[in-house]
Amino acid sequence: MSEDEELPDLGGGATPNSNSTVVSIGGGDQNYVSPGPDQVLENVLENVLCFLTSRRDRNAASLVCKSWYRAEALTRSELFIGNCYSVSPRRVTNRFRLIKAIAIKGKPRFSDFSLLPPDWGAHFAPWLRAMAISYRALEKLYLKRMCVRDEDLAIAAHSFPILKELVLVCCEGFGTDGLAIVARECRQIRVLELMDSVIRDNEVDWISCFPEDVTCLESLIFDCVEAPINFEVLERLVARSPSLKKLMLNSYISITQLYRLMIRAPQLTHLGTGSFSPLEIVAQGEHEPDYFSAFAACKSLICLSGFKEIIPEYLSAIYPVCGNLTSLNLSYANISAEQLKPVIRQCHKLQTFWALDSVSDEGLQAVSAACKDLRELRVFPVEALEDAEGPVSEVGLLAISEGCRKLQSILYFCHRMTNAAVVAMSKNCPDLVVFRLCIMGRHMPDHVTGEPMDEGFGAIVKNCKKLTRLAVSGLLTDRVFNYIGQYGKLLRTLSVAFAGNTDLGLKYLLEGCPKLQKLEIRDSPFGDSALFAGLHHYYNMRFLWLSACKVTRQGCKEVARQLPGLVVEVIAWNEEENGTSEDVDTLYLYRSLDGPRADAPRLMVRPSLIMLGKALFNYRAGFPLAALKISPSSCGFHALAVEPSPAA
Repeated sequence: MSEDEELPDLGGGATPNSNSTVVSIGGGDQNYVSPGPDQVLENVLENVLCFLTSRRDRNAASLVCKSWYRAEALTRSELFIGNCYSVSPRRVTNRFRLIKAIAIKGKPRFSDFSLLPPDWGAHFAPWLRAMAISYRALEKLYLKRMCVRDEDLAIAAHSFPILKELVLVCCEGFGTDGLAIVARECRQIRVLELMDSVIRDNEVDWISCFPEDVTCLESLIFDCVEAPINFEVLERLVARSPSLKKLMLNSYISITQLYRLMIRAPQLTHLGTGSFSPLEIVAQGEHEPDYFSAFAACKSLICLSGFKEIIPEYLSAIYPVCGNLTSLNLSYANISAEQLKPVIRQCHKLQTFWALDSVSDEGLQAVSAACKDLRELRVFPVEALEDAEGPVSEVGLLAISEGCRKLQSILYFCHRMTNAAVVAMSKNCPDLVVFRLCIMGRHMPDHVTGEPMDEGFGAIVKNCKKLTRLAVSGLLTDRVFNYIGQYGKLLRTLSVAFAGNTDLGLKYLLEGCPKLQKLEIRDSPFGDSALFAGLHHYYNMRFLWLSACKVTRQGCKEVARQLPGLVVEVIAWNEEENGTSEDVDTLYLYRSLDGPRADAPRLMVRPSLIMLGKALFNYRAGFPLAALKISPSSCGFHALAVEPSPAA
């Protein structure tokens, strides 16, 4: 939504305004109120705004004037909140009255790596209380990295009687009790997707709570539910769901059970296979089901994932659908290049491919030869070890760039890289929008020349004119930040680890990237001077995250003083230094229309400083931001809040 202050509702009321004309009709007492030119213009505007679907276009339209602001709010049916603390729920519901679909993001993504206190916040309950009153006609609810309780799911099920889609991504706090309520009460549910969420096993048979008659389910994803499933009930549910297109199973579903589900749902377009191994031993003399024929019967299958406990010998079963696949996710399948090749050679339509680095450079060369239409590639490490000799390198990256020239997005974990390979990718794949290269290990140079990786990443921002997201790693100097500031004019998200020489590097970024929205930096030598370089831009950003840099508590206070519309939160990892050390371990800065949040853990107020909790984390150093593995112990947190200066 736009960052305007809330405007009064100027459009309500039945009294004619000063621009209206009252006309008598037929000589009787009935009067017709002729709308004035302003009202006519607003009516026309509302009809035009209905055709604006991009939220950025709508945000821009709402900034034109008060009339446009009001008309945009009255015609918006879908809402995206990128940070649940950027605006209060009440402000949202007061402005937008006709919302049918809402997406809310909570914690920053660093929570995925335990870089936030366990009780940090991002509770869905305050939003639910406001929405339950104002959005009774809500049809779609998407939550990411939110704390959702079973009680919240129960209230949502009763408050939104026509809820059709519920998607929970990386959420926590609920269990199978809550899922049972959703399945039982949401009679019109079409989409129930649970992805990468932490779900308690309350030993409740939630699958059996779906209606016994024909359901309208179109998508059912529960691959993150680490609990056994009543398979017989699931099988009957699939059989009575003729519209089911997406089904993604957890690791408790064996390949034999998968076979039984597939023959009852040949209409599937997206399938998560579950374990893809027989959980039970086949008795001697018995024949296993014909898995090959089950896949052959699924003529519409275009997206395949799962393979959580794969036995590679069963991979041949998917051969019949390979030629039709546009997406293949093998990021749980620890398979070799030799096991991958017979599959990937048949995937000529593939546009999205995820895999583990166990496929090696040789496997990526096979991908390059077969998948000429590839748009997205992700290669994850089997073991995220800093000092390991990884199986993928610049050889695989170079092969992909030469064979997959339509590539638009890449996430690539490796242990060694060269500038030459990255430069080649920038030239061969100029349509790249996302480039994330994670060289595991601190300050790793070009392993052939020993030079910093500046020229490689510099070539990416120079030659890839559409680039909006970039993650850099390896040995990097201030020069690479100069390149990014000079050429990264469309860059919106930037991740930096173990990079830079001086404050000048961060200044290049903050002064040169006008569209930068999300900036995350760890273990880099940037201090207060660099932090102050972004004062002109922080109001336009969604957040800034600095971890293990050189900013001070006084510097954070100064930012909070000069920019009262920002919330500056400081996380202290060392319990002994909590509240006493001038150095800041972690800074999380974000814009908010409503000031510091009220649900911070264990609140204690001091002059100009809100202190919350205690913290201590032990972690294995040396990983890029996206690869960090951490064991949480306890946690500490501060939010800086100062009175605005007279000038503000």
